[in-house]
Amino acid sequence: MKFTAYERSLQGTGASRRLRNADKVPGIVYGAGTPAMIELDHNALFFALKKEAFHSSILEMELAGKTEKVLLRDFQMHAWKPIVMHIDFQRVDVSTRLRKKVPLHFEGEENSPAVKTDKC
Repeated sequence: MKFTAYERSLQGTGASRRLRNADKVPGIVYGAGTPAMIELDHNALFFALKKEAFHSSILEMELAGKTEKVLLRDFQMHAWKPIVMHIDFQRVDVSTRLRKKVPLHFEGEENSPAVKTDKC
């Protein structure tokens, strides 16, 4: 999956609040170099987070005209509103081994005799 992020220079509570009021999400990209503070479009990010591939695959992030490979590490949601508050990405280095949890889906699970007899 591919998405676009923009660099941000201001940090802190007030700057993050102003970003959120402008329908942007503050975030950070760390690992394999210097950390970079970023901002993303809220609506595009909100709908991308609903896709399973966004959570479990290597993503291509376009930042300042160049493409970087990143992994989603963490995101924070508002307590009761459907608003993304903050997001963390980790850069992927080609020469480094990664550990990632990947969801498994089984086909034919509803037709399995074992599932029918055990009423799982």
